[in-house]
Amino acid sequence: MTTDGFDRDAWLVRIGYSGSRDPTLATLRHLVLSHASAIAYESIDVLLGRPPKLDVPSLLAKMVYQRRGGYCFEQNMLFREGLRSLGFAVTSLQARVVRGLAIDAPRPALHMVLRVELPEGPFLADVGFGNLAPTAALMLSPIVEQETPHETTRLLPMGEELTLQAKLRGSWEHIYRIVPHPRFDAEYEIANWYTGTHPEGPYVSNIIAARPGPGRTRLTLFNNRLTKRDANGNADRHALSTESDYRRVLAEEFGIELSEVDLRQALHIVEERGWRDGPHPFFA
Repeated sequence: MTTDGFDRDAWLVRIGYSGSRDPTLATLRHLVLSHASAIAYESIDVLLGRPPKLDVPSLLAKMVYQRRGGYCFEQNMLFREGLRSLGFAVTSLQARVVRGLAIDAPRPALHMVLRVELPEGPFLADVGFGNLAPTAALMLSPIVEQETPHETTRLLPMGEELTLQAKLRGSWEHIYRIVPHPRFDAEYEIANWYTGTHPEGPYVSNIIAARPGPGRTRLTLFNNRLTKRDANGNADRHALSTESDYRRVLAEEFGIELSEVDLRQALHIVEERGWRDGPHPFFA
């Protein structure tokens, strides 16, 4: 079914979801995990000089019909439209990324998240935060530890904002602070342009992809560094060295099929200006 220009059935097929379509907490939980597992986080178009488009037809064309991935604005805007097509009440929010930083770091709000209103209360839904997007809907309640199919999480108050934390290797690590005020789509356009074009940002110079895996594992690719993290936070790292390595890993591990021209251009850009000192803290 197409609802207001959104092809709901194609989206559900793309994420491999065939369960209930009732707008309930159980449905939301299954949708978050299905979407996050099926559609990889990736920003290769940004690397290739193509800032993402956020209109619904473009989102559907890229991530559903062409079976590519996307980064936060693309992922959560597509997910928002999917939720609304099923009757969920969704409010668009932004967050300040503090991964690898102090909890009160003065960060701009450059990440998109969603608040979903349910009879049980408001819940956070986010399918677009790289290698630490929560793979379950989370109650927007402070302090309470909440299990997901991957990490244990909690939300810690910081002024009027709530800080998402994940327990990694036995310690709580900051992810982002949620700004509680609703946002207009025009604000996402501004943030998307900034993150998609800023010359000192990680996206314009590096190959980045991430995906949650089975058994509480996470996969992250940052240039030639492929990392698989297990449920205990232990990381197994492998270096890619050839074009065929990249093609195989992108296709088999992340479901990303690039043309020969695009892959070679991406590798050329990384060779010229990719970060040499390890991954950005957001993707460690």
